Amino acid sequence: MADGKVRKKGSVFSMSVSQTTVKAGSQAARKIMIRRICSCGILSALAAILMYLEIKPSLLLLPFPDFLAFDFSEIPVLIGTFALGPVWGVVIELIKNLLHLPATGTMGVGELSNFLTGSIFVLTAGLIYRKFRTKKGAAVSMAVATVVLAASSVPVNAFINLPFYATAMGFTLDKVIGMSNAVNPLVKDQISLLLAVFVPFNLLKGIVVGLVTFFVYKPISKLINKTYDQTHAKAKK
Repeated sequence: MADGKVRKKGSVFSMSVSQTTVKAGSQAARKIMIRRICSCGILSALAAILMYLEIKPSLLLLPFPDFLAFDFSEIPVLIGTFALGPVWGVVIELIKNLLHLPATGTMGVGELSNFLTGSIFVLTAGLIYRKFRTKKGAAVSMAVATVVLAASSVPVNAFINLPFYATAMGFTLDKVIGMSNAVNPLVKDQISLLLAVFVPFNLLKGIVVGLVTFFVYKPISKLINKTYDQTHAKAKK
């Protein structure tokens, strides 16, 4: 009987410790998720504001049609990707474009295009940076992401963005080619449109965003790594 009582008390104590551990674990998980959501919200809002401050290529005397607006909204998205992880980078990219929808001038096609290309960019950079969390790793991740972005712009625009844009805006492909030819004589057909407009545009965008982020990285690298550690504490355990 004594042994039985001891076992019973020991069993109750073990259950109590187990419940306390589970409760503490769930509280820690909630704190981690709150940090992620707050960081995601702040960076999404900042990215959306920067997206509203878009610059037309004609103002910069660049040989690209004005339906390809340039902005710096990928910078906070990229920082969020480094700090929270690649999946959260895509989430920030999505929220940013949803917040920009009220000001769309392309019936949402521009936002769809920005989401697709932006997601490819930050997802590539995030997956590489997750393995090499250093300044050099950040530089390499952005360089590779820029090349992938430029290369992927061909199929993404050929099979998704251009057909959607032509349908939504009531433009034929020939009219899009004509608009592009007016600022870039190299554009003669769809192939030259993709290679002489979309590839160099995305290459330039990736380089500019990457350079700005790289120089911003050093002063905020501790914050990035601290945020990553705090929002991935459970996974490390």
